[in-house]
This record gives sequence, C-alpha cells and structure tokens, in this order.
Amino acid sequence: MHTQEELDKILNSQRDFFRSGKTFDISWRIEQLKKLRDAVIENEIEIEQALHEDLGRSALEAYFCDIGSVILEVNEIIKGLRKWAKPETHFSGLTCFPSVTTKVYKIPYGNVLIISPFNFPFLLSLGVLAAAICGGNTAIIKASSKSQSSTAVLQKIISKTFEPEFVTVIDGDHDVADMCLSMNFDKIFYTGSPKIGKHVMEAASKNLTPVVLELGGENGNWAIVRKDANIKDAARKIAFFKMCNSGQICININQVAVASEIADDFLQALKEEFERQIGKSAIENPEYAKLITKAAYEKCSSEAELYKDRIVYGGKGNPDEQKFEPTIIYPVNIDEKIVQHELFNPLLPVVPFADKDIDKILDVVAQREHGLALYIFTKNLRWAKKVMATQQYGGGCINEVCLHIMVKGVPFGGTGHSGMGSYHGKWGFMEFTHPSSVLIGKTFGNLSLREHPYTGKKAKGKKTLLKLFER
Repeated sequence: MHTQEELDKILNSQRDFFRSGKTFDISWRIEQLKKLRDAVIENEIEIEQALHEDLGRSALEAYFCDIGSVILEVNEIIKGLRKWAKPETHFSGLTCFPSVTTKVYKIPYGNVLIISPFNFPFLLSLGVLAAAICGGNTAIIKASSKSQSSTAVLQKIISKTFEPEFVTVIDGDHDVADMCLSMNFDKIFYTGSPKIGKHVMEAASKNLTPVVLELGGENGNWAIVRKDANIKDAARKIAFFKMCNSGQICININQVAVASEIADDFLQALKEEFERQIGKSAIENPEYAKLITKAAYEKCSSEAELYKDRIVYGGKGNPDEQKFEPTIIYPVNIDEKIVQHELFNPLLPVVPFADKDIDKILDVVAQREHGLALYIFTKNLRWAKKVMATQQYGGGCINEVCLHIMVKGVPFGGTGHSGMGSYHGKWGFMEFTHPSSVLIGKTFGNLSLREHPYTGKKAKGKKTLLKLFER
C-alpha cells in the first residue's frame, strides 16, 4: 500500500525529469517505444500466464487481445511519429502582414496518470502508455487491484524497462487511486465504468486537469440483426464476441435486437455457434475465460436467476472457478431492466422486433445513453451506412464485431456516458499533446492597422483594408 508521501515523491521525480527536456527528443521517444515493444515480446509467456491466472484466458486469446494488440499499436506509432510530431507551418493571413508565418508546435502535456482496468490489463495500460510516450510525457500507471498477477508482471516489465522518473506502475485499491487523483497531474486517462468515470472527472476538476475517459456506457452496446441479415454469419460473430473474455469487454455486445421474422432461426444458429466454438459445456472448457472476482460471478448468477424462465441456452455456472456459461435470454422487452445497464458478463438478452419497426428501435437506442459500440447486421449497406452516420456511439461495425479497434489510422473513443477523447495511432499522439500556435513576427514593414487613431481619415482607410483582408 503506497502512502501519499511516496506517491508525491514519484510524481515530483517525474516532474523534474520532464523539465529536463529529454522527452522532447523524437528519436529518444522512438527508442523508448522500441524498448516497450521488445519488453512485451520478451515477456510474452509471463503475460500469458498472468492473464490465465487472473481471467482464465487461453494463450491464443491473450495474444490476440493483449499482447499482439500492444505490438500492433506500438509499431504504428513508431512508423508515424516523426511525421505527426513535425511542427505545422501556416500562412498567418494578410491581417497579420508582414508576419505571415505561424507555427503549430505539438507540446507534451507533461506528467500523465493512467488508470487501467482488469479486463485487458496489458493492452489498456501499455497501449495507453505508448500514446503517452509518443506525445513526450512521463507516466504513472495505476494498475487494477483485481488482476493481481497481471499487475505484478506489469510492474516487473516496466521497472526493468524504464527508470521510475519516466514510467512507474503502482498497485493498490481505490484509496490509492483516490490519492493519485488528488495530485496535480497534467493529464489523466481512465478506462472503466461511467460511475467511476464521473468520480475521476470530479476529482480532476479540482486541479483543472484534462481527462480522457474510455467507458463501457451506461446502457451497454447494441447489436441489431435485420431480417435480411446473413443469419449464420451474424450468429457466428456474435457468439465469438460474447464468449471472448467471458463478456468482460467494454465494446462487447450487451444485447441483441433481432427481427422477429428471423428470431427463431437466429437463436438456433446462435446456439449452434456457441457449441461449435466452445463445446457443449463452456464452463468445462479450459479455454473459456472466467469472471474476474467472486462478486462479479455472483452478480452474473443473480441476474440470470431473475430471468431463469426465459433462458433458452446456458444458464449454468461454476462458482468455484468463477465461470458462467454464455447464456441467451429470450424474449426480452426493450424496456426491461436487463437491457438498460451494462452487463459485463456472458449474459445475452435478445429483444425481438418487427423489422418494419426498426426506426422505433433506433429511436429507443438514441434516447438512451450513448454506447461505446454499435453493430448492425444487414445486406442493406446503404441503410446501414446512413444509420452509422447519424447515430451517436463510440465506434462500430457493419456485418462484423470488434475489429474496428484493430484498424490502423482510425480513432477509438466514446461519447457521452461511453467516454470522451480518442486514441490509437495518430489520434493518441494528438490526445497526449497540446497544439501551440506561435506567430513569428517581423520587425520591419509593419502595417499600423491595429494602432490608433481609430477615427478620422486614417481610420477610414484602415477599415477599408480590414474589410478586404478579413474575409
């Protein structure tokens, strides 16, 4: 358990290091990013073991979701950083003549706090760290107390790779997090629930610290399956994603709205896909992830019990191993409680609707808090693109799930109750730097348009020129 004095000492050492100017060197940043990437590769086995101990994740799932994704992110940043960090040159305009050159410098914020979650303890700490490093910042990572094995490995990797005055990982419970939040950081990045996100934002406001919030969304993420969708393809992808990390993913599908015309066929295909991919008993399959804590298991089990008369697949659990089967609950009305909060587990409520009433479904989704993701399955791409261009959500896919976060060059982030701010690649660089505009003045040939007198003959001429220039 860290004390406030210890935390203050760490932050002060990072402030001194930042003021040394070392992090402003782009070549130095790239060197640190390469060290980070190499450290992840060298500790691949330990990371996989830690994820298995904390979440029951298989080695392949650990690599796909955490290890490989971090490497992908760091490589993209290394490739683009010099271009992104180059100062921009802009024409100042005739109003500023003769000082016609303005530079935009990308300045690091300084000292960053990263509060990472348990569900992807490496991706959502080291991926964010990569963005902070590429922006030229120092970082303190407050790792989750729930994923203890991963936090221990994370501390080991970072302490061997970087000096503590540059990057440090600390553990501890909510009290430690609150101590960190009371400190005067230059930027805070938090991944987690909307409830804690509000707490983070309130604490940050006391020091006017800018925040990035990556949140799951108050009402969870929707998948919508129209009657013209490829049923087997939709079922295959939805089944995979709902089982991934046992549903403990901020962009996971919280509930499915399916056209009643195809509901029976979709449910049958979904059941078949669960069994094809994980076997007849998911909780007996060593590849199937567990829920992070006993409390998380009990919450999942208790909610399933409330809807036991409508469970059409799954519904069983193993409390000793904290595993609960992927569970389909059908039919569920769109106004029921289970589809109005984030589940973060393998329960999957299915809401039937008449396909002709799709606009009503979209209206309800729009009226609720914005999700971090939206997924649409249909052959009508023109309609789907229009929906995706007019709904409010973080990101999403048409006829696919989750892969939008793997695409290079595009942002990832939420809106409203699913967060604020974006990162990944160039967007992470922009999130962790402040653009400072600097006009380079001339010491000769200056026009006197801005100077007194503001009346008389000269004023008339000045106004004529201003109307000409300020267009």
